[in-house]
Amino acid sequence: MLLAHAVGHERAWLYAHSDEELREVWWIHYGRYLHQRLQGRPTQQITGVQEFYGRDFRVTPDVLIPRPETEHVIEAALKLRARNVVDIGTGSGAIAITLALETAAHVVGTDISLAALNVAVANGRRLGASVQWLACDLASALPSGSFDLVVSNPPYVPASDKTTLQREVRDYEPEVALYGGDDGLDIFRRLVPEAERLLSPGGWLVMEIGYALGDAVSGIIGMTSAWREVEVRPDLAGLPRVIVARKS
Repeated sequence: MLLAHAVGHERAWLYAHSDEELREVWWIHYGRYLHQRLQGRPTQQITGVQEFYGRDFRVTPDVLIPRPETEHVIEAALKLRARNVVDIGTGSGAIAITLALETAAHVVGTDISLAALNVAVANGRRLGASVQWLACDLASALPSGSFDLVVSNPPYVPASDKTTLQREVRDYEPEVALYGGDDGLDIFRRLVPEAERLLSPGGWLVMEIGYALGDAVSGIIGMTSAWREVEVRPDLAGLPRVIVARKS
């Protein structure tokens, strides 16, 4: 992958030209990329690209690298056929842009990080997605009761787990997108009531969760009578990955 990036061609080109000698400029680029990778920099940050739901998204150190597990959020959201959607903590814009392109919904993406929003805006423009982008804390800039779907992949890694993370994650991805306080639940405690405010009656909340947080997040949702049809859904490995709830 790094060699293909260095020569500026797809991987298939390498096989088709396996007898061709590497030019000096290719060696220079390839050596620099290998050095960065050996220091722990994620391959996606070196190439600047990560595939998500069949599309290539630009990524930088300012955004969380989209994971395959987050596609379960997309799958859950698409079944709800929402018309007005907000993606809270949009990062690279992967969720918001995908939903805008896969549906006819009006989609809003919010983030507290202006640097992350710049990445999302560029991705949306390049992929031809019509998304409204807003810089705010959670969704504080948006009016109440104006959405029928709230989606989010919030920061949920417990701060106490920082030393156990892979260095590619710990040292190179933004902390604001990773850590959810000591127990990983800080953002969920704020996000659930914020979603209740934003949703019209019968609207849906879909969130990605850490594999060990299913019961805890369900408990936060169950603290009020505002929610029903709460369901924790597993990923392909059978681990809790997405929680879905409907506003009463």
